[in-house]
Order: sequence, then structure tokens, then C-alpha cells
Amino acid sequence: MAKKVVATLKKADAKAYAKVIKAVKSEKTGAYTFREEIVLLDNVQETLKK
Repeated sequence: MAKKVVATLKKADAKAYAKVIKAVKSEKTGAYTFREEIVLLDNVQETLKK
């Protein structure tokens, strides 16, 4: 029987995190790629402005 492993980023006394996914256009080919980051919930707006 297979076991299912569940990882969580949120605990009762831990800080809240968010996964930010940004579309970045390549200068070389013009195609879009996606960049994923896990940041603190307080820093989401700052990360999106970059």
C-alpha cells in the first residue's frame, strides 16, 4: 500500500506563507516563462512589484 505524505507550511504558531507565480517574458525568444516563489504573506506586494 502506498503512503501519502502531506507537507504543510502553516502551523498554529508559524508565519503565513503565500506562493507567488509571475509570468516573465524572455528577451531572447519573446516567450513567457513562469517563476514561482514562496514568500511571507506580508511581503507579497513587494515581491510582485519587482
